[in-house]
Amino acid sequence: MKEPVKVALLGCGNVGAEVVRLLHEQTDDLTARIGAPIELVGVAVRRLGRDRGGLPVDPSIFTTDALGLVKRDDVDVVVEVVGGIEPARTWLVEALNAGKSVVTANKALLAEDGGTLHDAAARGGADLYYEAAVAGAIPLLRPLRESLHGDRITRVTGIVNGTTNFILSSMDATGAGFGEALEEATTLGYAEADPTADVEGFDAAAKAAILASLAFHTRVGAADVYREGITEVSAADVASAKAMGCTIKLLCIATRTDDGGVSVRVHPAMIPRTHPLAGVGDAFNAVFVEAEAAGQLMFYGRGAGGAPTASAVLGDLVAVARNRLAKTRAASESAYADLPVRSMGEVRTRYHVSLDVADRAGVLAAVAGVFAKHDVSIATVNQSGRGNDAVLVIVTHSAPDAALAATVEELRGLDFVRSIASVLRVEGE
Repeated sequence: MKEPVKVALLGCGNVGAEVVRLLHEQTDDLTARIGAPIELVGVAVRRLGRDRGGLPVDPSIFTTDALGLVKRDDVDVVVEVVGGIEPARTWLVEALNAGKSVVTANKALLAEDGGTLHDAAARGGADLYYEAAVAGAIPLLRPLRESLHGDRITRVTGIVNGTTNFILSSMDATGAGFGEALEEATTLGYAEADPTADVEGFDAAAKAAILASLAFHTRVGAADVYREGITEVSAADVASAKAMGCTIKLLCIATRTDDGGVSVRVHPAMIPRTHPLAGVGDAFNAVFVEAEAAGQLMFYGRGAGGAPTASAVLGDLVAVARNRLAKTRAASESAYADLPVRSMGEVRTRYHVSLDVADRAGVLAAVAGVFAKHDVSIATVNQSGRGNDAVLVIVTHSAPDAALAATVEELRGLDFVRSIASVLRVEGE
């Protein structure tokens, strides 16, 4: 039997604990798949002595000195499930520079400063794997990085945050408002005590940056991603979407633009109920990939949780362990295309605009004139209600987002527009 592949685990929360359990429960299978046993030689935690729920591991291997653990000469692979930027970046750069393979679930760090990790991996000749950083157990990043490497991906559209998908699905099913749906998600454990990262789109934006980087062979960071959350989505918006045969989802959208660039954005959008992503409910994730030769592909499953994420971590661990035994490494980062990332204002989108207007002659013509002034073509218009209940609902054709934003801003200043009830983008036509 070959010498064990020795692993240091950084973090022992929900995901880390599941990694430990799976390593124990699947010892024989993992050994057979790798060709050598896995030996967990250290686990870095914040506090010693905490009840770990009877984890099948020798308590003596726990330590609060994560950096010291990473630097140990007997460590071959570092698995990081702590999250955050620092000190995780310092730990992982240290490991990679020293030639130790890294498996990480740290989407925030990869989106914020993935280039630093990739550069360190290249210097150290080490593997950097991060399947668990996006969409939990769904095998998504490796197909983008390997299986579709011979194709040209044109668009990636996804639901990559389970909390927001649960909230929007609940609003669609019950007619509840955002606050009620968030309260339900919190009660059921789908939302954190502080849900900001989820409901304001930060989590999805980090994942969008990672997906775009792999799909388009271009370094895309979190700062390159246009972001809107779902806190402004109302029950009225959901009802309007239903009336159009649509539903509302928080989408991450990464596309090649016609001028040779890339656009990456996260925002709520109406999509037709016939679209494959429309039926993705509860806290599930799904990503729709479009490529020139492969056509349309969809990846679906549980995108979060200790066990699903740990499954992805172990998949990566098997791969890097095999590489170490074979004295090789996976292909390095592919960022050769270096495509320019376009601003949101340059991206062509469609809008659904709902206006509360004064009930008097000439309103529709005046509103249409504002759209025409900004060279935004109207696809459909519906006028309903009388008196204080008069409403105009307008859906536009595709136009530069900056032109649409300018149109909405001018509409706000018109004396006969009492309020703009909602503005939502429309996707998936």
